Amino acid sequence: MRAPALHDGGFVHGAVVPGGSTLFTAGISPLDSAGGIVGPGEATVQTRRCLDCLAEVLVAAGSAPAQVVKLTVYVATADPALLGRVWQTVDAWFADTPPAIVLGVTALPYPEQLVEIEAIATAE
Repeated sequence: MRAPALHDGGFVHGAVVPGGSTLFTAGISPLDSAGGIVGPGEATVQTRRCLDCLAEVLVAAGSAPAQVVKLTVYVATADPALLGRVWQTVDAWFADTPPAIVLGVTALPYPEQLVEIEAIATAE
């Protein structure tokens, strides 16, 4: 939803969640099935991997990307241009991008990890 009195800026301001179950994900890291980092040092590759992993978590919980109501994306950088590229990758992945924030952080858990994503979604 958008609050009409606020600047639009192309972003939604919030989401109204219908009754039912709510899924809170842990941080989703860009790991392969063996636990290795996908796309070491490549933020957009890691973003896509995190989103694909998020989709797996959503399906396992009886949810879907369209049911994400809040998204937080952590990027190990202080570079606004890199934050923007990550945002563009996230925005392109969703049919309707949920309320989201992309934050620059100092470090993430795995060597060469640049991106981690957590989400709140409705579930069945």
